[in-house]
Amino acid sequence: MVRLAAITYELIKKDKTTGARAGILHTPHGSFPTPIFMPVGTQASVKGVSPDELKELGAGVILSNTYHLFLRPGMELVREAGGLHRFMHWDRAILTDSGGFQVFSLGELRKITEEGVIFRSHIDGAKKFLSPEISMEVQMALGSDIVMAFDECVPYPADYDYAKRSTDRTTRWAKRCKETMTSENQGLFAIVQGGMYEDLRRKSVEELTTLDFPGYAVGGLSVGEPKEIMYEMLAITVPLLPENKSRYLMGVGTPDYLMEGVLHGIDMFDCVFPTRVARNGMAMTWQGRIVIKNAVHTQEFSVLDSGCGCYACRNGFTRAYIRHLVRAGEIFGLRLLTLHNLYFLQDFMKKMRAAILEDRFGEFREKFYRSYRR
Repeated sequence: MVRLAAITYELIKKDKTTGARAGILHTPHGSFPTPIFMPVGTQASVKGVSPDELKELGAGVILSNTYHLFLRPGMELVREAGGLHRFMHWDRAILTDSGGFQVFSLGELRKITEEGVIFRSHIDGAKKFLSPEISMEVQMALGSDIVMAFDECVPYPADYDYAKRSTDRTTRWAKRCKETMTSENQGLFAIVQGGMYEDLRRKSVEELTTLDFPGYAVGGLSVGEPKEIMYEMLAITVPLLPENKSRYLMGVGTPDYLMEGVLHGIDMFDCVFPTRVARNGMAMTWQGRIVIKNAVHTQEFSVLDSGCGCYACRNGFTRAYIRHLVRAGEIFGLRLLTLHNLYFLQDFMKKMRAAILEDRFGEFREKFYRSYRR
């Protein structure tokens, strides 16, 4: 009997003039239309939002982080709880990041070796060790649907020799991850690295696709490089990836970046951006960003975005009221902005998908940029 893969991608439609495509991501916890934006629940919670609210605004897949859950509460407690889905009461799909990017972000607090990474916990300073094998062990205990390979994120800028050594290590680590991952109900995605060097990107794709993973992420982008370089790397990398596998661009969440990612053929995105800026008093709209604390909104009795179907807008909460809540330090104001921003991105992806299916993606993109101010 042939065992079906835990994670599969079904291509439904390709845009005739760009790389944009619409499909379906099939997981053990449901099938979800792509392109898709995944809200980030770093520590097993999307900040300030309940699982039911996430479902109501249209989220199908959420992301949690291996590094943070490894440190607290620990994989044994989550395993004892019955896995991450039961622990956090989420019955749709979960993707867990490997922890590689978070360890990379620790800077001087970590030391990278061939075996793995020795680092100091940001919580209590305790010395910890994370390797491809341990990352897989933790992610299997968490029970996420999509597991990310443990990689070394190439910083920007990085010289060629460093980027090559780092990218080669990521490939070796991906092999070790695949050898360690034994769960039949989880799918392991590899992460393409290569820095901002075309030949290293090509080499990374060639070596990782030979290993045949059920999906591939484009890593090492959105790490401080100019957007033109990011788009150039996408144009080089994405066409080399298998058409029948999911393509995931990590750490991207602004509407313009999402638009260009989809243009280049990306199916999946995640970012803390919509929830983080909400907690800082910013709303995302079809016309651009709104800083709700600005005095111009003091007597503005209209909703955040006309025509928006989020909880805040459909119930008539005005910009003036939300501004008052945010300035007064009321949590409800930040929750309204969070729900709005997450809904906006789900709606944005839904409308992009419809445009691809109806052969009008180019027109949709042009119309968006005519009204959107970054």
